[in-house]
Amino acid sequence: MPARVPIRDPRPRRFPLGASFRVALRLAVVCAAALALSCPVVEAKQAKVPVQQDQFQDSARSELQTGTDLTRNGKFAEAIPHLLAARGRVADEYAASFNLALCYVATAQYRLAVPIVEQLQEQNPATAAVWNLSAQAYVGNAQPDKAFGALQHAAQITPGDARLYSYVADACTATRDNALGLKVVDLGLRNIPRSARLHYERAVFLTALDRFLEAKKDFQLASELGQNTDIGYLAAVHESLIEGDLDASIREAREAISKGKDNYILLSLYSEAIFRSGVSPGNPRLHEAEQAAEKSITERPDFADSRIILGKLYRIDRRLDDSIAQFEVARKLDPQNPAIYSNLAMEYRLKGDPAGARDALAVLERLNRQQVIAIRDSGTKTGERRGNVSGVQNQ
Repeated sequence: MPARVPIRDPRPRRFPLGASFRVALRLAVVCAAALALSCPVVEAKQAKVPVQQDQFQDSARSELQTGTDLTRNGKFAEAIPHLLAARGRVADEYAASFNLALCYVATAQYRLAVPIVEQLQEQNPATAAVWNLSAQAYVGNAQPDKAFGALQHAAQITPGDARLYSYVADACTATRDNALGLKVVDLGLRNIPRSARLHYERAVFLTALDRFLEAKKDFQLASELGQNTDIGYLAAVHESLIEGDLDASIREAREAISKGKDNYILLSLYSEAIFRSGVSPGNPRLHEAEQAAEKSITERPDFADSRIILGKLYRIDRRLDDSIAQFEVARKLDPQNPAIYSNLAMEYRLKGDPAGARDALAVLERLNRQQVIAIRDSGTKTGERRGNVSGVQNQ
């Protein structure tokens, strides 16, 4: 009997709000998109064919099955060669093409993803999942107008699904296109005005654009609308940290942790708040902050912010080599983050490596120039900035 091949169905299922808020890692974003699609089983064609050709088709179906399973488990790079081997050789081209495009987006190969999603768009009708994945691919490929247009198509199909906007907003965060990210969440809030998650994400983008006075309103709305939820606590902790109210930030984070409402982002913010409150070697609070950051990394190894704060804490704890190791991993994960290079320069100076420090400072200078230009071009006012996009990357 011919093998059965899972097909990606665009019908979404619900996820808890704690799944992904800021998500600095694009892999996490696309993994969530993949898991949001159910997988009904569909019969493959059963036409009589010569034995040799039947074996050929069985091989292709097996490649598609393997690629689909790897995609579902978040092993995107491993899935790609299997999906490439299946594409063009199986009856269900939708599954092979959609999963391949998803894997390309997940591994930041946007240029390769774009032509595939554009082929999928020509299907009649293209689904919300296709348009949403297209928007993510366009964001990564620096095509903001096409990205927003694709999101609008997705929103016309399922306007009340907050995840459509959050996935594209997360892609904007990964590429540091804060202006587009703000536009994305504003579209979402027009359709879902009481979404705590979207209000939180709007606050994050406004903060990144030096518009904290506006961001504060969205932080408070997110906290109120998401009261006693992961997102509600996260918004409250984040706002307090950016405001500089460290006692409130620590208190709210501890309450969230005690109620099981913590996540890897909140744990990073908690560690940052303790760090800013002042700790020294041998202080129990230093160990507490290190444990929270280490737990955050265990939950999300590719979240660069947790590695940044852990590197700072290790430096205070006089673990210089461990500190440098965390910053170097963070550099690979988030190479456009200025905070990484300011800290690396400090570490290399302490280690007696002036060349390493100079290299880090050169990158920092270039990134700071780019950030000034981006803020200027966004048309925002200066002087409001109280923190940055995650609240844990201050230099």
